Amino acid sequence: MTLHHEDVQRAARAVADATALIITAGAGMGVDSGLPDFRGDEGFWKEYPPMKTLGLSFAAMANPVWFRGDPTLAWGFYGHRMMRYRRTVPHPGFAMLQRWAAGTEHGAFIMTSNVDGQFQRAGFPAERLHEVHGSIHHLQCFADCGAGIWDGSNDNVTVDPASFRATPPLPRCPACGGLARPNVLMFGDSGWDDTRSAAQEARLDTWLQVLRTRGARPVVVECGAGTAIPTVRAFSERVARALGGTLMRINPRESAVPRATSRWRLARWPALWRWIRCFPPSDPEALRGTAGMGHRRWVRPGGFLVSTRGPCHAAGRTGTGA
Repeated sequence: MTLHHEDVQRAARAVADATALIITAGAGMGVDSGLPDFRGDEGFWKEYPPMKTLGLSFAAMANPVWFRGDPTLAWGFYGHRMMRYRRTVPHPGFAMLQRWAAGTEHGAFIMTSNVDGQFQRAGFPAERLHEVHGSIHHLQCFADCGAGIWDGSNDNVTVDPASFRATPPLPRCPACGGLARPNVLMFGDSGWDDTRSAAQEARLDTWLQVLRTRGARPVVVECGAGTAIPTVRAFSERVARALGGTLMRINPRESAVPRATSRWRLARWPALWRWIRCFPPSDPEALRGTAGMGHRRWVRPGGFLVSTRGPCHAAGRTGTGA
């Protein structure tokens, strides 16, 4: 699709006029930081070859049963991810969103299904974050002894790169000494302690109520959220409709929004952030001089589709595993 100048201006004005930014993010948000999105079995097995030999998909591996039946395999999978996320530097798009938020009256609040902690590493305040599926950097007792949730930043996991099994000692509960597990929602997970995530959600609900009572003009910027598990997409649509805001959906394959009125195609996440700099929120009129910038340089086959629109239909919500 062609990138129309009027669409760029429309998006720029929406961001410039916003008094609040609601940032929602799925696995695609971390791809340009070098993180996998585990799209499909082949994508998962490329990152974790031994799982292909075992015939285990991401959904099969992201299950608490392994902590009971094969804890070194379980912690090999989650420990490898935990240590990788700690080393990962957030891509420049995070800083771009921070600058947008800084120019609004009410700032930003993030709702993400990611458990990687990249928003915190990028400098977003923890009190403005809802990690709907928990955080891999926080732990809980697998036996649910009552220890609650604790910061796991002092727990290091060594993983054999050939077998992807963790080398003992494995993370332990500080209260009972039993096996610890990540505080993330897994598939078929009845033991996840959601108290931390629930407290985050309560803060988000309070903030959204403030926006409603003060007649705020929010923009929902959704990054890399797919339809396979539509938790994030459903929230984006629901909150945009409820607050009469604008939804900006950034997605390479699934950009459709309810009653979409405009779309444009972008190349890659880095290209997106470079392109966005054409319209800083503080000066939407700066776009008036960009008609000859050669938008085609941002338009490539298979690129990202972005859709914007105003209030949209509500949608359902579902759970997932991480």
